[in-house]
Amino acid sequence: MTAASKVTTTLSVPERFCGPKGTANGGWIAGTLANALPGAGHDSAVEVTLRRPVPLETELTVEHVGNTVTLYHGAEHLAEAIPVTEELTPPPFVPFTTAARAEEGFPGRRNHAIAECFACGLREPGDGLRIFPGPVEGTDLVAAGWRVPVGVTDDQGVIPDSIVWAALDCVTGWAHYPVADFTASGDRPVALLGRLTARVYRRVYPLGTYSVVARAVGREGRKLFGISAVYEVDGTLVAAARAVWIIPRAASA
Repeated sequence: MTAASKVTTTLSVPERFCGPKGTANGGWIAGTLANALPGAGHDSAVEVTLRRPVPLETELTVEHVGNTVTLYHGAEHLAEAIPVTEELTPPPFVPFTTAARAEEGFPGRRNHAIAECFACGLREPGDGLRIFPGPVEGTDLVAAGWRVPVGVTDDQGVIPDSIVWAALDCVTGWAHYPVADFTASGDRPVALLGRLTARVYRRVYPLGTYSVVARAVGREGRKLFGISAVYEVDGTLVAAARAVWIIPRAASA
């Protein structure tokens, strides 16, 4: 491959978009890398693999070669994004009122191990996304009512795909509670996002209300598998994702 086929840019993740302390929210960084693939993420799904925690407020290198985008910190390979042709199967629609009621059962309200998380953390209104998934009675789903804050728009007043990917992220982890106990205080395992494959079908609007839904779909050793979706109030599918979470080896021992 020739040097001319490679395009390199830089990226620094603002502290606001954090996940676990000192690192980027997995969904946000995955959506940011997916957005670097022209057309991908809308015309097709994008698979983003997170290999290392992504530091905040640090100059990172984004390398675009062919149909692959790779993220580096110096020589350290952090993540990569590639378009994929698979069709994503979303969990079923949950009406907004039902999803909002499910938030009452959100385990993170009691003791959130990642309370600073941009997507599901206990942030101030308008700062984080405040997506608090709880169990939907009579189903194997978790859901939350997402009220989109104005302060997450870009310079054009548009909600970026990175925000939608962040919304699709944490809910797939909470679907596995308490196997991956995000209320842990050090004595229970907390899983980390390892891969997120997503597709955004339509725009999300500031001040809009949406249902965010997820389901746990399996486990293989330290790997947890989940699916998620964002729906409009009439049940129109906005975005869908498939996630793989990893329980750290020490925590699973």
